[in-house]
Amino acid sequence: MEQRSQVEILFKLIDETATLLKEELSCTYIEAVAETGENIFQQAIVQEEVSELSKKHLEKEYSSLLKMNYSKEEIRKAYQLAILKGMHEGAQVNHQMTPDAVALFIGYLISKVTRDKKHFTIFDPAIGTANLLTAVMNQNADKEINAFGSEVDDLLVKLAYVSANLQEHNIQLYNQDSLEKLYVDPVDIVVCDLPYGYYPNDVNAANYTLKVDSGHSYAHHLFIEQSLNHTKPGGYIVLLIPNALFESPEAPKLNAFITENMHIQGLIQLPTTMFRNKDAAKSIFMLQKKAEGITAPKQALLANLPSFSNRDSMTSMIQKIDQWFEDEKKLEVEKR
Repeated sequence: MEQRSQVEILFKLIDETATLLKEELSCTYIEAVAETGENIFQQAIVQEEVSELSKKHLEKEYSSLLKMNYSKEEIRKAYQLAILKGMHEGAQVNHQMTPDAVALFIGYLISKVTRDKKHFTIFDPAIGTANLLTAVMNQNADKEINAFGSEVDDLLVKLAYVSANLQEHNIQLYNQDSLEKLYVDPVDIVVCDLPYGYYPNDVNAANYTLKVDSGHSYAHHLFIEQSLNHTKPGGYIVLLIPNALFESPEAPKLNAFITENMHIQGLIQLPTTMFRNKDAAKSIFMLQKKAEGITAPKQALLANLPSFSNRDSMTSMIQKIDQWFEDEKKLEVEKR
């Protein structure tokens, strides 16, 4: 019999206890995932509505956790699997999660741009369940990180809060429309899986340079501008963008805005095999906010990633990306 991984064992526990809580609390499965996560973190059953019989069953399940030693990544992955199950049962359009391989690759890129830092601040203005942000933090565990996240959906914020607690990450969360005024100081890194679509609040959109002249503005354009607003001079913005970002009628305005305010560091196209159709394909867009003494790279990093499952091709691509960062660092030193 094949031995189950730590992630599978933990997922099974989260799944079974969430299923029980779903019945006891008359809630959705995904809400029950947040409830069972809270119980695991508190090491107690915090829901008063749970019957004594179910309470005993839950206590028995949770007690098995004490015998296991899970890493932060194992906790993130197991919790993510349970959330994905809940999303498949009844997801809203905005309840989507950054693919795991992509989240880890973005974490790798951020480790490269922060290689000379022992401490950095990071903000995700569309944090969702915090899967992307915590994956990045786990990839940079050797650094001290102050993290912030904003999200309008209260269920996603609760899932993010529980996930951060279980992984012992200190993330300051804001439950609000991220395009409204944010009380987050500029950070070293903004990371975001860009929400895509129209922004319905025309009054608030009017505060942005990238607003449209008539009708609803593009939320993804406004999120880019808001990301810039909350990035320190010289800081980095790492975005997951739709490949069609620069094909809309508003693209010239977006292009001019980026050229005026940021240096394009790189555009890395994800494998199209990851997406159901070509129109849904995405890329990683890496930008640096302009600042005194900071110049654009000699040549932006442009790459088409092979399939993440193709180990040899991915190893070769990582070596090329590593070399690009080394070459840029040498040029930076020479300029000084």
